[in-house]
This record gives sequence, structure tokens and C-alpha cells, in this order.
Amino acid sequence: MGTYLSTAGKTTIAPEVLLTIARLTALETPGVSRMANVASEVNRLFNRNLGEGVQIELKNDTVTADIYVVLKSDTNIRDVSRNIQHGVARAISEMVGMQVGRVNVHIEDIDYSKETEA
Repeated sequence: MGTYLSTAGKTTIAPEVLLTIARLTALETPGVSRMANVASEVNRLFNRNLGEGVQIELKNDTVTADIYVVLKSDTNIRDVSRNIQHGVARAISEMVGMQVGRVNVHIEDIDYSKETEA
């Protein structure tokens, strides 16, 4: 039989990957209309693409996420917020294997447009 070499290596996750996972997970949550703009005065680590609605902070190998969303008008804000928190935490933990400390959800607006009600 052949001999297989086992090599130790390191996997590095770019901050943009965490941003994308959090953003897509939030957008998939029922009741979310769209991502909101992140306030420019908020300055955090990985302060990239302020219009994407997500900010990530990595401290002591623990991820903290701030998610800024606009919700549909016919939703329960508390339920949608909890679903975003659980979904984002689970997605980061399962997909990347990183520990998630907090997922803070910021409801920036409610979408009352007729398109979202249909």
C-alpha cells in the first residue's frame, strides 16, 4: 500500500467571508426585507463595505457581529431578531468553526412598501 503524508497546515478565514456568511444568513431570514446601511460613525475592526449591513469584530478568537436590517411590515420584530441571531451564530459556528460571542441585531427601519406586502 502507498504511504500518505500527513501535513499540518493552517486555515485562514478572510474577514470578508464572515461578513458574507452573516449578510446572506440575515437576508434568508423570513421577515427581513433588506440590509440597512451601517452608520459611518461606528468604527469597528473590518470596517469594510459600510452599505452591506454587517460589521464583524474578532477578539480573542471570538466573533461579535452587528447586523443592520430593514424588516417587512407584517413581521414580529422580536421573533425575526431572535431568528437572525440564532441563524447567524449557527452559520458562522458550523461553516467556519469559530466561536460566536454576540450577534447584535439593529432594526433600522420597517418596509411598508406595497411590494413587500404582496
